[in-house]
Amino acid sequence: MKELYSKLPRLEKKLGFRFRDPSLLVKALTHRSYAAERRLGDLQDNERLEFLGDAVLSVVISHLLYEKYSGCKEGDLSRMRAWLVREERLARVAERIGLSEFILVSRGESKSGGRHKASILAGALEAVIGAIYLDGGYEKAFSFVKRIFGRLIPHAEKGFLSDYRSRLQEITQAKWGETPVYRLVSEEGPSHAPSFEMEVLVGGRVLARGRGRSKKEAAQEAARRALKKIREEPKI
Repeated sequence: MKELYSKLPRLEKKLGFRFRDPSLLVKALTHRSYAAERRLGDLQDNERLEFLGDAVLSVVISHLLYEKYSGCKEGDLSRMRAWLVREERLARVAERIGLSEFILVSRGESKSGGRHKASILAGALEAVIGAIYLDGGYEKAFSFVKRIFGRLIPHAEKGFLSDYRSRLQEITQAKWGETPVYRLVSEEGPSHAPSFEMEVLVGGRVLARGRGRSKKEAAQEAARRALKKIREEPKI
C-alpha cells in the first residue's frame, strides 16, 4: 500500500483530479481480496465507495443523456443509460484510463489476472467516482464522468439498440407472453481467459446458443442469434 501512495501523483494526472485526501483514492483502489489478505478490518475495502460512485455515475449519465437526446422518451433514455453503465463497458473505460495498474488485489487474484477482471475494474472505477465526489463535490465528479464517458454518449442511442437481450424480451413477451431464460451450457479455458456458452430458452424451448468471454457476453450473443432466428423463421 505504501508503494501505491508513491504512484498516486501519476494516477491523479491520468484522472485529471488531485485529491485533498489521498487516502480516499487508495481506499477506492482497495479490492476486498486485498483487504482480507492484509487483515485491514471491516469496511476497509472499496465497496462502500463503489456503492456511492454507482449512484453518482447514474445521476451524471442521466444528466448527460437528458441534454444530448432532448427528443427521446424516458424509456429510451433508461435503456441508453443501462447500455452505458454495463459492467463490461465500465471495465473498458477503466482500462482505457489505466486504472488496472493501480488496483490493490490479493496475491491470488493477482496471479489469476484479477486486475483485468471486468467486475474488479468496474467496481474500482465506480469507487474512484465516489471518492472524487466526496473529495471534490458533485461538479468535479460530473466533470470527470463527462470526460471519460464523453466519447460514448453520442453512440448511446445506437448502442442500446444492439442490446439484444432487452429486444428479445420485448418480442417474446409480445409474441408468446413468455420471458426468455438464460442457462449456462459450458465454461472452458483458464481463469484469466474463460470462454462461456449460454443458451436462451422461451417456454422451455431452446431458441439459440452463444459464446463469449463472460456469461453476459455469451447471453447477448445467444439473444442476438435468437432474434435472427425469429426474423428468419416467423412461424417458430
